[in-house]
Order: sequence, then structure tokens, then C-alpha cells
Amino acid sequence: MFKRIITIVTDSVGIGHSPDAERFGDTGANTLGHIEEAVGPLQIPNLRKLGLGKIADITPQQDTVVGAFGRMHEVSTGKDTTSGHWEMMGHPVKVPFPTFYDGFPQELMDTFTKETGYGFLGNEVASGTEIIERLGAEHMKTGKPIVYTSADSVFQIAAHESVIPLEELYRMCQITRDRVCIGDYYVGRIIARPFVGEPGHFVRTSNRHDYSRLPEGRFVLQALQDAKVPTIGVGKIGDIYAHIGLDQSYPTKSNSHGMNLVAALLGYGEDSTHSTHSTGGICSTYSTYSTGATDGTGGTCSTDSMHDTSDTMSEGRFTHGYLMVNLVEFDSLYGHRRDVQGYGRELELFDYQLGGLLELLQEDDLLMITADHGNDPTWKGTDHTRELVPILAYSPAFTGPIDLGDRRSFADIGQTILENFGVKESFVGESFLCELVKDVPQPIQFGLGKGLFKVPDDIHAGDDAIQEVFKEYI
Repeated sequence: MFKRIITIVTDSVGIGHSPDAERFGDTGANTLGHIEEAVGPLQIPNLRKLGLGKIADITPQQDTVVGAFGRMHEVSTGKDTTSGHWEMMGHPVKVPFPTFYDGFPQELMDTFTKETGYGFLGNEVASGTEIIERLGAEHMKTGKPIVYTSADSVFQIAAHESVIPLEELYRMCQITRDRVCIGDYYVGRIIARPFVGEPGHFVRTSNRHDYSRLPEGRFVLQALQDAKVPTIGVGKIGDIYAHIGLDQSYPTKSNSHGMNLVAALLGYGEDSTHSTHSTGGICSTYSTYSTGATDGTGGTCSTDSMHDTSDTMSEGRFTHGYLMVNLVEFDSLYGHRRDVQGYGRELELFDYQLGGLLELLQEDDLLMITADHGNDPTWKGTDHTRELVPILAYSPAFTGPIDLGDRRSFADIGQTILENFGVKESFVGESFLCELVKDVPQPIQFGLGKGLFKVPDDIHAGDDAIQEVFKEYI
């Protein structure tokens, strides 16, 4: 039905505790609702137009709803990034990943020391920003990496980039993935956490890298690949899925950078008609805004994505297939740090950029917006919260609002994508494609080509060409 499907995962934007939240100690958690209670009515007109006000505890809206909206339940046993994303792609996590609420056992850390050749500092449950401030000076003096975990199934290794260079940190993490955290210690993710700065002023950098646990079964992404449906990951997607089932993967430096990269992949910048947007814009990279210009929401456009790729986008673009995006900063910068005000501002900036992105969509495009778990910044502790998540969908072909109801699993997203592309492979989940297209006047017809990108003269040069286009991001 649709030629291009884009899923944006707003990492941690939950909309109220799930029916089983009591098992997780999260009864009453409500990421979006509590943020608005704290900061006042959120200026998110585009999300409201897609139907967010119909499913979340936020200020009632006056705008006409033009999108599809519903709530999704998680059936996986966890409340972390890996389990949420895996479930979306048809692979619910039924056996909980191991967690270590008292730090890692001595036997594991002995193996870490032996295999990596390093000692360690920390080995405790901690906030990443807090532990580097507390142990950063000792790390710089001793050269020992800082090891910590959380309520999630993660083994995190923090190091100052001038003390342990990035490549060495990544090597250490890969060894930990392959030879340390195995068997009973097979955690969901090994995470490299580089930082810079001086004692009292340490700052984590965007050079984070995740080393995901390998799945026990197949992903929807693999089924799409096998059916010659192109697949792209933006942000953490490549790391989350252990780079399985993806034709292309592009890391990002921020939420804004991720949104800009989506716009570029959709062909933004090909001509001057997309230079401005009346309903909000794609900030920084692809609009006419300059460094420090206001973004229309009271904030400013970020400078970490100020890279001009508009001249290169005519060389190749995403023309059909599936694009999946993770916007991690809702979680990493605001949820875990319990920064309610910052979380609210980031939601408004995302909505502003969303307005520009919506204008780039064609009638044969489908955009879906969801989340992988909650992370209520007003809640106790600094960990994720077990919540329902939104499912919002929009295509210019829609003729009115569509109520998708309560969905029993995040896997409904993957099933919808498979049905759209005519891929007949059995996964968990129930497609809602029929709800999206029942009022579309004319069925959208398309044919799958041989490659993902249009490349002049040589379609088979797609990989090299796109790597050249986006070399600054890789």
C-alpha cells in the first residue's frame, strides 16, 4: 500500500502505567502526563493533530485530528530499550535479561580484568553522570575504566577520551561482549560511555556505542531484507538490533540531528521548495535557520547537527522501503537525569521539527511515531517505567481521524509493516494496516526496485554512494 514507511521511536515517551505496572513498582507512573503537570500545557500542536491528546493525559485539544492514534501494551518481560525495540520487530523478550542490583559478581569482574587487561573502578548501580563526576578524577589518575550498571540489563564502561582513546574503549567493550558477559551474565547491552572535560565539569560525548545481545529468533527486519525490501536504521537502531536486518545504518549526535537525517534521506534539499516550513521546520541542518536561531518553541536550534548536506542529496535518496529511527535523548538526557523541564522543551522541539517533516511526506508515505518504554522524570529513582506507549500514524492520503484502540503488543507495528510490503512470514502481533487504508480513496500502487537509492548511471553503486553522501555522520 505505502511505498515508504518511517517509524520514529521517541525513546521513553510513555503515556501512563501499564496494567502490569505493579510487578515493576511503577503503578502511577506517567511520563507525558506528569511532565505536563509540572511544566504546564505542552506546545505540541503537530502531535496533537495526529491524535496524541486522544490517548495521553495532557491538556484537551481543540485542533482537528488528522492522524491515527492508539495505545500499545508491552508483552515482553522487561522495560528497557532492547526488549521494547525487539518486540516491535516481532521478537518479544520472554525470559528476562540478567540484572545486577548489587553490582556485578567478583567472578565476572575477575574475568573482565583478565580479558581486557584493565582493572576497574565502581562496579555498582549508578547514574552515569553522577558516577563519572565522583570517580572521574581517580580514573584520570589510574587509567582504570569506570564500570557500572542500572536497573536495566546493561554493563556500562565509562572512560575519558584522553585517558582511554575511543578505539581502545570500543575494543574493551567488544571483548566484554564476546568473552566476559556470557552464559548467566549475558546482559542485554554492553555500553561504551566516553566523556571529556575536567574534574567537576565532566561531560559525556555523543560517541556512545552499544553492543547488543544477539536475538534467539528472527526480526521483522530480516524478513523484509529477505523479501528485497530495503531497510535503514537511524540513531541507535543499528546497535539495538546488533546490525541484523539493516541495509544501512546511520548514527546520530542528537534528536535534532536524527530528524534532520530523516529529512535528508527523504530527499529534503533536492530543490528550493523545501527551504522553509509554515508549520514548523526541520531545524539546523536543512532549514534556513542559523546557529542560535530560535526554533519557534522558545528554545534554540542545536548546533551539533550543523552540517550542510543539501547539495549532496540529489546524488541519492531513500525511495522505497522501511526506515526506523530512535531518538534517544528523551531518555538519556532527560528521563534518566530526572530533568522535567528539559524533557518538556525537547518534546516541543521535536514537535516543531515534526511539523517540517510532515510537509515532506507524499501520499504513498506512512509515518508512525511510538516509544519503547516510559521514563517518568518525576518518578522515584532514575530508571525506566513500565508504561503504555503511543502509536500515532499519518499519511497525506488519510481522509480523517482513525482510532486504533488499545493494541495488545508492540509487535503490531512489525506485522503492519510486513502486510504493507506483502511479506508473508509469521510473527507475533496483529496488523492494523486495514484500519489505515480503509478510507484511502485510491489504493497506492508501487513496485520494489533493485536498490534503495537512486544513483546516477550505476544503481549497484548504492552503498558506496550513500556512504560518500553521509561520510560525515559515520
